[in-house]
Amino acid sequence: MNPEVKCISKDIELYIYDLESLCLGTKKLIDSNIVEICEGDSDSSTEQVKLTFIDFLKNKDETKKIGAIAEFFVHLFLREQGYKQEFLFYNLEERSIKKGFDGYFSLGKIQFIVESKSGLESSKGILHQAKVKEAYRDISSVIEGKSKKSSKGKNNPWKNAYNHASHIDVGTSKSIRKNLKELSDLFDRGVYQKVEDFNIMPCSTIFLNEKWSDKFSKSILSESIKYFAPLKAKSVKVICITNFSYSEFINYLESDL
Repeated sequence: MNPEVKCISKDIELYIYDLESLCLGTKKLIDSNIVEICEGDSDSSTEQVKLTFIDFLKNKDETKKIGAIAEFFVHLFLREQGYKQEFLFYNLEERSIKKGFDGYFSLGKIQFIVESKSGLESSKGILHQAKVKEAYRDISSVIEGKSKKSSKGKNNPWKNAYNHASHIDVGTSKSIRKNLKELSDLFDRGVYQKVEDFNIMPCSTIFLNEKWSDKFSKSILSESIKYFAPLKAKSVKVICITNFSYSEFINYLESDL
């Protein structure tokens, strides 16, 4: 998964990845990562994890399905770039999307907060630019304790991240767990943080309508400085993925089962 990378400023980088099809190489890459993405260092087989994923998607509406699949590919992409996943794909309490942050990654001693937004090409006015800004707003509001979304609300995002990082199959270092616990305790006391103090990854995925086009990637490249230079954080890594079809991934999950 080799992205196009554009440096917007000393603190902001843009990563663009076009997934034109699920070729054999990409399927093998998913096979080698799907267990750890979903369950960490568990003893489950690839086939079992695929079955669980299919069951997870079964009763979801289209919006939640594409959101989950988009998030999965963000995790896959970041793992291939050398980042360590410090959480499990599913919520610990139930088989559902996590409340709080969509992902928490590390690269050496540096920690990153991930928020994933997605949509279909058929949605009116959809652009990577808008989805990235939506992801940025969500990260900011959650960190600052201002989220108004019913799915997140006043849920402590640091506690959720700490609980995931403390799962034995995730294998998170003591220093990261200690940092998350301190932030969780502060949040519970009503002491909120500022996005400017964190390394963040706002992500956008657009699923195409079964016909490949690079127009979304070209658009984001031509307008990236205008849209992303104003984003404030300790560092920002913007990730934009154009994905040929989410149904291809579902077909992959159902193959050979």
